[in-house]
Amino acid sequence: MKQELNPKALAISLALVSALIMLLLGIAGNIRIYTGAVEMMKQWHMFFDISIIGIVTGMIEAAIISFIFGWLIAYVYNKFT
Repeated sequence: MKQELNPKALAISLALVSALIMLLLGIAGNIRIYTGAVEMMKQWHMFFDISIIGIVTGMIEAAIISFIFGWLIAYVYNKFT
C-alpha cells in the first residue's frame, strides 16, 4: 500500500509554521532576546526587520519560500515512492 503526501497540506503547514517563527523572532528582536538569531534572519531574508512592516514582510517572504519548498518536497517524494 503506497502512502502519498498531500503536497498542498504539507506546503500550507510549513508556510504557517515558518510565518509563526518569523513573528516570534520579530517579537524577540524587539525585546532584545535571541539577537543572534534575529541578526541571522536579517541577513538571510531580504525583507525581515524588527519593525512592524519588516516583521510582516518577513513573515510573508518566509511563508512563500516554505510553501514552494514544501510543495516541491512532497511532489518529489510522491514521484519516487
